[in-house]
Amino acid sequence: MNPWRLRLLVQLDTLGTVRAVAQAARLSPSSVSQQLAVLESETRTQLLERTGRRVRLTSAGLILARRARAILDHMDSVETELRGFGAEPAGLVRLGAFQSAIHTVAVPAVTRLARTYPHLDVELLQLEPHESVPALRVGDADVIITTTDVDDLPLGPDLDLVPLAGDRIVLVLPPDHPTAGRGPADLAAYADEPWAFDMPQSYMANLALRLCRQARFEPRVVCRFSNYMLGLQHVEAGLSIMLLPSLAVDGRHRVTTRDLATPVSRTITAAIRRGAPPRAAVRVVLDALRGLPETVAGGSPGE
Repeated sequence: MNPWRLRLLVQLDTLGTVRAVAQAARLSPSSVSQQLAVLESETRTQLLERTGRRVRLTSAGLILARRARAILDHMDSVETELRGFGAEPAGLVRLGAFQSAIHTVAVPAVTRLARTYPHLDVELLQLEPHESVPALRVGDADVIITTTDVDDLPLGPDLDLVPLAGDRIVLVLPPDHPTAGRGPADLAAYADEPWAFDMPQSYMANLALRLCRQARFEPRVVCRFSNYMLGLQHVEAGLSIMLLPSLAVDGRHRVTTRDLATPVSRTITAAIRRGAPPRAAVRVVLDALRGLPETVAGGSPGE
């Protein structure tokens, strides 16, 4: 059996449609269908059922897809051992992380690893939680930094989780705002303020909207940014206020933060696929992430 075709089958099990697999693999849908048909010939087993234009896995296809995950992980491990004869962690590890964790968690970990393991290559990918969990499951990432607080992204039981830190949600204000420097903030007092939001349907956009509505108002959103740094610049200029994880509040911006009167926090977690024991290269990346300094784990006050 060809490992590449097995990976396509695994992606079909995870993503659900040939079109989605084609987009992930950067192939045409017809090419994906042809390769899956070849895999059926190789295994001499019907792996797919076709109903109209849709394709779904047979019972045999489901079994093979789920066994294939362990097979592919084991092949990666063997390849790495052959390259380095097990002398030290080596090879490629793809690390996915959401935006605010990249410069505070991922980059420091990768920097330490580069000094210690010269034959280890860590490819850093910016992936928000709704992107990183599927990427991990289909094998496009080996380790991800995500949050366990995204309700529509169940993280188990096919994944192993390593808690890294807690990260509180804070209200970010211009430095000369009349309420700067006070104690915990009641969001209802900010109902008439202009708000900066993340992009629609992102984790922080959904969370901020929910918190504002719990405070019984609909926020007046004057701008949306996919980059937290642009949002912080907007707040710094006195044009808006926003809700952010404390991890995202870069101290280089002249803003102030207030904790919320009703505290809200998220749990930052590393995740890997469950199955065969993780190869040495993956283990050292996890160890580096667990070495998170307390100043990162606690979040920056931003004041």
